[in-house]
Amino acid sequence: MIQGAPLDARDKGFPGKAGTVALEDVGGGSWSLLNEDLPLPAAILKESALRHNARWMKAFAEAVGVGLAPHGKTTMCPALFELQIEEGAWGVTVATPHQLQVARSFGFGRILLANQLVGRSAIEWVIDELQQHPDFDFYCLLDSVTNLEQLAAVARRQRLSRPLQVLVEVGFAGGRTGCRSVQQAVELAAQTHERRDVIALRGVEGYEGIIKASDDAETVRQVDQFLDRVLECAQRCAERSLFAPGEVVLSAGGSAFFDRVAAKLSKVDLKRSKLVLLRGGCYLVHDHAMYARAFEHVKSRSATAVATGSGLLPALEVWSYVQSMPEPGRAIAVMGKRDVSYDDPPTPIKWYRPGSDVAAVTALDRRYSVSHLNDQHCYVNVPADCHWRVGDMVAFGISHPCLTFDKWRILHVVDDEYRIVRSLRTYF
Repeated sequence: MIQGAPLDARDKGFPGKAGTVALEDVGGGSWSLLNEDLPLPAAILKESALRHNARWMKAFAEAVGVGLAPHGKTTMCPALFELQIEEGAWGVTVATPHQLQVARSFGFGRILLANQLVGRSAIEWVIDELQQHPDFDFYCLLDSVTNLEQLAAVARRQRLSRPLQVLVEVGFAGGRTGCRSVQQAVELAAQTHERRDVIALRGVEGYEGIIKASDDAETVRQVDQFLDRVLECAQRCAERSLFAPGEVVLSAGGSAFFDRVAAKLSKVDLKRSKLVLLRGGCYLVHDHAMYARAFEHVKSRSATAVATGSGLLPALEVWSYVQSMPEPGRAIAVMGKRDVSYDDPPTPIKWYRPGSDVAAVTALDRRYSVSHLNDQHCYVNVPADCHWRVGDMVAFGISHPCLTFDKWRILHVVDDEYRIVRSLRTYF
């Protein structure tokens, strides 16, 4: 069981009068969100939705024959990494040396750094970690000879006893990192092969999540074109026997096009065993806007996604109090940019008057919306027949969970009646 530092009044969303509480001692139904045992705003995760989403993605991956390496940057919550591993994930993906160090500190043994490993401190730490822990299964990305030479130099200087495993990254013009042509990627793979005493080429990687065209159909067409380039690179590397022994790892996949990644990468024949890894991290938590829309597109493209079951459910809510009803049609809630992501405005989804029965939690319709946020204030548009009053509780659905999680050191996990069953720490 993943544990962490005790909770106290310095943690946002923790009741100040509770003193200091060990993380593993939270739960058992002694605290209830609806009973106002927590100060608001507070971020909560619904246990039933988390479990459902983990099992849904596991079933989808098994159905299409791919593995999961969910991106830890979404939550930076080792307890949720652990849940994903329990539900069959191959390993954990991270993006930065800090995230890598967090995952290692909690004992995760198979980690993909979906980024280039750059800088003396980070490179030396990884090489040292590999030397000290022969069972540490680590991978990183490579898109330049310069970085290749840096990695090889440190590996040789520190007398690394086994090769550092890398994936050549294929990119696209105007995009992020990655080789800008297949030819450049294959040439880099060949140079990596020449340094196979200290660097092992284990596969090919790409990231399609930032591709965006004039409409959805054109976006999908461009995503498919990009994935074809990843496959071409892998095939050319296989033909030239540039890959190190073992499974060839092919990886892509944010949380919006995982169906296309699975469909494309799983079909290629490299004349040797391969492992296709999806890296999306948002599926576990999902949301009420950005990824909810993306998932509807996934279902429109993928019969397997439809057949897998009821689909992904939003697990994350941020609850707040109504602190002011200053004028008709307007409520102000105790919540702002310091508490929620705002790629899309948060969505008012539930209302509750303290002291009522749990059954009185009321779903809100589209007449309720958020116009804008300040640092600590949320401007809610309400209809003329709204009966809210100061002190009422409102739940907000969010968009883009990554940028809500990073605003919370702790999140509370609740059952379907909003009793706190455990609390989780994040490490941003």
